[in-house]
Amino acid sequence: MKIWDQMWQKESAANYEDKDARLQRVLGVKDFLALGVGTIVSASIFTLPGVIAAGHAGPAVVVSFILAALVAGLIAFAYAEMASAMPFAGSAYSWINVLFGEFLGWLVGWALLAEYFIALAFVGAGLSANLRGLLAEFGLQVPQVFVTPIVDGGYGDWISIASILIVTVLLGRGVKNATRVELFLVIAKVFAILLFIVVGLTAFHASNLHPFVPQYDPSVKPGPYGGWQGIWAGVSGIFLSYIGFDAIAANSAEAKNPGKTMPHGILGSLLIAVVLFSAVSLVLVGMFKASAYAGNAEPVAWALREAGHPIVAAVVAMIAVVGMFSALIGMSMAGSRLVYSFGRDGLLPQSLGRLNKDQLPNVGLWTVAIVAIVITAFFEFSQLAQLISAGTLFAFIFVALGIYRLRPREGRDLTDPAFKMPLYPVLPMVAALFALFVLLGLGLDAKLMMIGWFILGLIVYFTYGMKHKIR
Repeated sequence: MKIWDQMWQKESAANYEDKDARLQRVLGVKDFLALGVGTIVSASIFTLPGVIAAGHAGPAVVVSFILAALVAGLIAFAYAEMASAMPFAGSAYSWINVLFGEFLGWLVGWALLAEYFIALAFVGAGLSANLRGLLAEFGLQVPQVFVTPIVDGGYGDWISIASILIVTVLLGRGVKNATRVELFLVIAKVFAILLFIVVGLTAFHASNLHPFVPQYDPSVKPGPYGGWQGIWAGVSGIFLSYIGFDAIAANSAEAKNPGKTMPHGILGSLLIAVVLFSAVSLVLVGMFKASAYAGNAEPVAWALREAGHPIVAAVVAMIAVVGMFSALIGMSMAGSRLVYSFGRDGLLPQSLGRLNKDQLPNVGLWTVAIVAIVITAFFEFSQLAQLISAGTLFAFIFVALGIYRLRPREGRDLTDPAFKMPLYPVLPMVAALFALFVLLGLGLDAKLMMIGWFILGLIVYFTYGMKHKIR
């Protein structure tokens, strides 16, 4: 087969159905809602509202979160239809392989691979920062050398590493057990968020919201800060908070009734998340001026302490730390299913696509964990965080455009799903354009890192993937 023909050869949906039939369909709507909320409402809800308010949008950080949610919501419609029609492991990677061909499928999957590797390290680092802040309140200090990346002269962040290992061992024992733990963690985390909102409102001062949209100030670095430029920069920075619905879709091969569970899980979890994010952001900037959160790794707990509620701050911080394990579970599950999909297709070593005696992709699970541990040991996560948004947005663009390839095949060689993206054929293009607009709004460093990651991906594809692809 010629190289060009192989690059654009479409995968058979029936082939994926046969391969993924070994995975156990044990997850229902409740499991996917817990998975989605647990992944979306992760460490970022306790950190990003303060970071974006201080660095970009001021009190208008609320607008940034809502706009980011609107863009994510449009993509979520496409995800819900795709996951209902093609409930395969690997989500967007597998869908694009079926609809567009092997090469684009590889690029989308490679982009998502960066998302899960880095996001797992990102959440682990956030958990570590919040736990250290909590311990400091009790007069306990973790030696700095054990939470400092190796490139900065430390031994790596051992709290983050330990948290990733704990979640990996839990998931290795079975998905259903992990989702029960996930549900408990999500309930605890939502309680902590609601507690912060209720107590924080007692220290709310409307004067802190003025001016709601700060004047654009080009001198603020890294910026942009203020005006519509700051709001949109906030959207680009926030977008990584809403990537959790891809984690739901990645596990669709394990859904009991994909046509029902996938739309409910994807859209329901996103709706819950945007309400919580918006409320936390508004209360946070109402308690103190947005500039007060500059350089603050734990703005929620800090705001409560400064407002005279140290006990509530400790309770919220404690639950927040424990609750962050829910995001680690979601990212680990989704990332391992993506790695499994690559191995299943032979584009990466086939050993990654093996299932154990309990039909679990534990080789893929440990692969994701090891890479994330290396990242969290060697690098400062903030250096890589924007690459999460860049890779995810690239995948989102093709998922939205993929609806145009999906519709003509529904009811023919693909399942005709009960849920379909509304306002077709206009909305898929609108969703793709908005995702592209957010992608273009990312900083130059993020774009350069994305290009470098894709160059590495092309090298892997042409030197290994094409030669080992399973036909």
